[in-house]
Amino acid sequence: MEDGPQMKDALQRCIDARKDELRSLSRDIWSRPELALNETYAHDRLVRFFSQDPTWTVESQYKLPTAFRASWGGGGEGEPGLNVAFLCEYDALPGIGHACGHNLIAEVGAAAAVGLKAALESQTDRPVPVKITVLGTPAEEDVGGKIDLIQAGAFADVDLVFMAHPAQQDASFLPTVALHGVTVKYHGKASHASAYPWEGVNALDAAVLAYNNLSALRQQLKPEWRLHGIIKHGGVKPNIIPAYTELEFYMRTPLVQDLCDLKAKAEACFRAAAVATGCRVEIIYPSPAYYNILPNATLAKLYEKNGKALGVQFPEQPASFSGSTDFGNVSFVVPGIHPFFYISTDALNHTEEYTEAAGAEKAQLFTLRTAKALAMTAVDVVCCPALLRQVREDFRLAKLKQEN
Repeated sequence: MEDGPQMKDALQRCIDARKDELRSLSRDIWSRPELALNETYAHDRLVRFFSQDPTWTVESQYKLPTAFRASWGGGGEGEPGLNVAFLCEYDALPGIGHACGHNLIAEVGAAAAVGLKAALESQTDRPVPVKITVLGTPAEEDVGGKIDLIQAGAFADVDLVFMAHPAQQDASFLPTVALHGVTVKYHGKASHASAYPWEGVNALDAAVLAYNNLSALRQQLKPEWRLHGIIKHGGVKPNIIPAYTELEFYMRTPLVQDLCDLKAKAEACFRAAAVATGCRVEIIYPSPAYYNILPNATLAKLYEKNGKALGVQFPEQPASFSGSTDFGNVSFVVPGIHPFFYISTDALNHTEEYTEAAGAEKAQLFTLRTAKALAMTAVDVVCCPALLRQVREDFRLAKLKQEN
């Protein structure tokens, strides 16, 4: 670890020297918000950012149309070396743009990667056998691009994974919740609502009953469980008995294994509404479940130590958080860390005010400071085999605890 301070100084200087370029990258993505699986501009912008340095090997449309991979370095002769990955998100939300600050997530991932590269390049006398991978992971806000990338083998050779998410506070870890989205379709029979109502089968009645069934169910749910949704389609005209309605609900539990119980209860509510109205029901899970994030105590301690050295103030008791992310799925296959960082606003994520804050100049200090802390944490682990062993043991124990 004797080279650690020198490497950390090198990465900080690199990120500071490229702050205008990184700010431009983030601002460009923020200015052109794109929805899940349609992030072509953000994809191209990030590919261009890494392609300008010929030492990076860049693959556009990597396994998904709007995913990419940039890689640098590797092990020496006979040494495979560690593969350290930084993740970039860049999809926006409908109507309100980058209200979750994914443009800043992309900036953190890019900045931390180039910073770690500079740190490793500073060790000319004793090169550290490390490969750096940057993965562009689309569609976090919708179908879970990271899950598709896991299934496609994108993480098969990755040893450690890092990313950070803007929020209302700095925290090395906040418990996220597992999530599964469900679409429910009711099929009835249209008829004139005034002249021949007895000829119809009212799909809207089924949707309303299902909605109310779930509302009644909530009083019997565990306090940490969440069940919320909307009626997406309720009919076409008041004088036509609706032949088709559609609902979309999210189900969330602190642990992924609890989702099965909540899904069974919710499905009973959906089917009961169909029986009561005579409708046919379809219950569809359009995308895989998001898992809760596994903690890694060693990485969290290292991140806090590095963050404090940069001036980050971590609250003794972080506020609760009930969000979900497909990074949770990644945390079950690769040891990693997903800290949260403050960007100098009291606005809440998924609001218009947060969209404005994510594009503001004052967010840059906090964003680049977070990138430095992530890269410094990576330096600690890659330079100390004992720390790496402890990170892997934390990962093993966290998975074992989840399974029991």
